[in-house]
Formats: sequence, structure tokens, C-alpha cells
Amino acid sequence: MSDITKKTAAELGEAIAAGDLTSEQVTSAFLARIEAVEPKIHAFLHIDADGALATARAVDARIAAGGKFGPLAGVPIAVKDIVVTKGLPTTAASKMLEGWIPPYDATIVERIKAAGLPILGKTNLDEFAMGSSTEYSAFGTTHNPWDLNRIPGGSGGGSAAAVAARMAPLAIGTDTGGSIRQPGAVTGTIGAKPTYGGNSRYGLIAFSSSLDTPGPVTRTMLDAALLHEVIGGHDPLDSTSIPQPVPPVVEAARTGLTGDLSGVRLGIVKEFASGEGAEPGVIAAYQAGVDALVKLGAEVEEVSCPHFTYALPAYYLISPSECSSNLARYDSVRYGLRVGDNGERSLEEVMAATREAGFGPEVKRRIILGTYALSAGYVDQFYGQAQKVRTLITRDFDAAFAKVDALVSPTTPFTAFEFGARTADPYQMYLADLYTIPSNLSGGPAISVPSGLSDGLPAGLQIMAPTMRDDIAYRVGAALESTQEPRLSDQIPDVA
Repeated sequence: MSDITKKTAAELGEAIAAGDLTSEQVTSAFLARIEAVEPKIHAFLHIDADGALATARAVDARIAAGGKFGPLAGVPIAVKDIVVTKGLPTTAASKMLEGWIPPYDATIVERIKAAGLPILGKTNLDEFAMGSSTEYSAFGTTHNPWDLNRIPGGSGGGSAAAVAARMAPLAIGTDTGGSIRQPGAVTGTIGAKPTYGGNSRYGLIAFSSSLDTPGPVTRTMLDAALLHEVIGGHDPLDSTSIPQPVPPVVEAARTGLTGDLSGVRLGIVKEFASGEGAEPGVIAAYQAGVDALVKLGAEVEEVSCPHFTYALPAYYLISPSECSSNLARYDSVRYGLRVGDNGERSLEEVMAATREAGFGPEVKRRIILGTYALSAGYVDQFYGQAQKVRTLITRDFDAAFAKVDALVSPTTPFTAFEFGARTADPYQMYLADLYTIPSNLSGGPAISVPSGLSDGLPAGLQIMAPTMRDDIAYRVGAALESTQEPRLSDQIPDVA
């Protein structure tokens, strides 16, 4: 493995700015790493070596001419394949969009390009971001670098595996019910879900519009904060974008790395404290993380969020309902695949054949569930009740944050499981997001930080903060990271 790919994104950015490395050298090193390990990991659905190198050379030329860039200029990045990229294939890991090349960039991609980050390629995911293991990709599963027989989490397993295997120093994920944080936890990387509306959703292929949030996947908290500042901020093209500046997340991460949490109050969610259904090793790693935070000066108290126990069923009514509406556009007429149009079949028959051929089993399951929940006579009984639960969960957060600055919990109940272990039982698969879903329903920020190993596999500690106080989560996460020497993300086995 090249020494270049061992460096963090912040270190690479400093080296490029100082002239110690060029962006072309850095980008070439990661492309070589991709060539070496991608056959074992399958993190990418599309690799754009020529485009990344062209961007790198352009950045080098502008730096040599005295041009000014931000701290990540020249540092390459991978982008989850549900984010629209002009001129690069975007499939959402679905046969429905196979071969589609978008004519425009998502807002966060525009900002990545403006900041001078070469895009290495597009990463694998569960189809339309529906899943917790990347086993539902239409183009093959991604493997966890810690154990190639195990899942890398989902839906952002490709982004997390790419960062964990040193194929990219940075990656973009999207989080609807935990799709950034859960892969981060099981691959030993940082997964940050910003405040809903803090990062633009313009150009994200919609799964559940009231929940989808793009965010960073990195090896360190400082890297995540630097990328957060690149992609964050108000976007007039997104009606749900919050017209406020990006919280001071980089400053907060640097403060946290000093290891001082004096005066910070952390809440342990009573309803999660029992660890019911969680692996003992995961709970032990989480408790070790809490103990480390206390040693840094944090005050810890138990708080009750009584409606969190209803978050999972509420989520699995709200998100399928919104997905059934969003995916109705793939009707063989306006978007994507079209099959069975032989001039003899009716529109309805072509539509049915197209959706049968284009969607995978998990997407179909959620469309059926969502369509039923929204059907006449049931919408108030199911979708309406779920939205009321969502309000109660938000009030739980408000009450908790009146007492403490942030909440902590395990990120996932279990470490990476073996392929096929949960695909036969959707409910067991859905439990992967047990701890992450509440912050999606409330819209607040949450970050997963590696907290230790359980039977040789990574476990994560989740930090949840109030809306638009992402900086608090970054400070606490960076403080926890400062206690780890070496960092868990530096201990990943070399799969080359």
C-alpha cells in the first residue's frame, strides 16, 4: 500500500497546498489502490480515472499559478451512485436506470468540483438506497475490507468500503434511516448525517424525500468536518434547504481533538440503555466509548425518550409511502427502462413489464407496503399515525436537549454479519437501523464514530445533536477519536 493512501484527507490537502505532493500524484496513488483491491471489494459501479486525473492536473496548474483553493483542493473523492453527476453514469444500483448519464450535477457535486476535488467514481449501494447490507444492489454486492465474507453495511456500503480499504480518502453517502452511519460503524469509518436541510438534496435520486440527507464518509472527524463545509449550506434549488450558514464544524472538530469536554452534558437514552437485542461486544465497545468521554470531562446522565421504541415501525410506514410515490415516475414512459413494447401490448402491460424487470425484490417490497399504507381508507390509519409518532419522537429530542447537549448510543445493534444471514427475514435486516432512525425522523444531525472492536470487527458509537448544532456532534466525536491511538480506521487489514 502506498504511503500516500495511508494519509488522511486533511494531511493530503496540506501536502498538496505546500507543494510536497501534487494532486496528480495523490489521485494516481488512489487509482492504483483501486486497481489493486477493487476486484475483492467491488466498492465502485463506475471508475472515472481519466476525469479524475484531468481534474487533478487542472488543480495542480492553478495552484502552481498561485490560485487559491480550500483545504481539500486536489484530494480525490468517491460519490455514492444515487447522486447525480454530469457526464458520469448514475444508476442508483438499479436496472431501471442502467446506462443513464445525467445532463447536470447535483448541487453538492457542483460544490465538490468548485472546491477542486477529483471524482474517482461512483460507489455501490442497495438499490435506490433501500437496504442495510448492499446485498440489494442490482450490480453485485460490496465486501467489507475487515472480512470479505461479511457485508459493509448499507445502503452506503460502497462508499464506506472504499474509504475503509483506502481506495478513496473521502466519500459521499446519503442517509435516509442510517445509510451513512451504519456502514460507517461496521467498517470502522466516520459516518456523518448532517441536519436535514443543511445539505442540499437537489440532484439526489429521491427515496424518501422528507428523510434523505447527503453527508460525508471519512477516516477521521476532521476530514468529515472539512468535507461537510465543502458541500453544506443553503441551496435555493432545494425547497427544504435551510437558509442558514453551515455550523462551525471544522472549528468544533479541532476543539474536540484537544480532548477537553469540560462542561459538555451527554445524555444516555434510557430506552436504548438495556441493549436488548444487541450483541454484548457492541455494548461493551459502546460503554468503553462512554467511559472515555467521561474521562475527558463530559457529564453523563440518563434521559428518557419514550417514543423512540416506536421509531422503527413509524419509519417503515413513512419511508415506503414516500418511496412508492417517488418511484412511480419509473413508468416506462417518462424515466428509465422500457421493456415489452412490441406494438401489441397496452400501456398498462408495458408499464407492468418494465417495473417487474427494472426493480429488485426489496424495492418492490417497499413499493407494495407504501402503496398499501397510502391507499384509500388506510392512509390515516397507517401513514397518518406514523407521522404523529414522528412528532412525538421530535418532542422527545426537544425535551432531552433541554437537559443535555447531545445524546449518545450504539450506532448498530450488531457488527457486520455474513452475506445472506438476514436477507430471508426483512425484519431482522431492518433492525440494523434500530438506533439510527430516530434522528432521521426528527431531522437532527448524528455521527457514528468507531468505538472499538467486537470479536475483531468494528463497532460504532452514535452522537445525536440538536438541529443545526452539528458542531456539537463533531466536537464530541473528535474528542472520542482523540482517545484512540492508533485510530480504529488506521487498523484496517490490508486486503491487497
